[in-house]
Amino acid sequence: MGKQYHYWVGCNYVLVDKDDDENARKDKLTPDYGSLIRESAVLTTFSAFLFGFLLNISINSSKGFILIDKIVLLIALFSITISAVLFIMPIIYHHLEYPYIDFEKFKERSHRFTLFGLIPAMITLFLGLQLATRSLVENVSVSVLLSTIPFLLIYVFYRLRK
Repeated sequence: MGKQYHYWVGCNYVLVDKDDDENARKDKLTPDYGSLIRESAVLTTFSAFLFGFLLNISINSSKGFILIDKIVLLIALFSITISAVLFIMPIIYHHLEYPYIDFEKFKERSHRFTLFGLIPAMITLFLGLQLATRSLVENVSVSVLLSTIPFLLIYVFYRLRK
């Protein structure tokens, strides 16, 4: 039996074996904070490129854009901005909290920031695809339906993976 540590967790007194604690903390996917930072950097780069394309479209917008297209573009810009900020939060959190007292807490927060950033990123991809199909198809309902197809396929393939 390894060395034992005593902790107060809330109102409870906990006895932890050091060997068990270290084995529980091993994570094969993210062995260090560098992999978390690199993941965040890739997602931030993706969202920055997408933001740049959408900003370019909004500045040099086509005369054929109707009001609904401009509103969709504005929502997409706001959405990708939120996504980019959430993707960069692990890097900011890393600089604010380094050196870490609790690396597990850093991993959990980074994971949450990434998950919450994926939602507006997907919304932006949907709205961008809707804008592209809207330029090819005159009917807004048809363009929304066509934009939904890739996301439905991703969902179906995700559910079938098991």
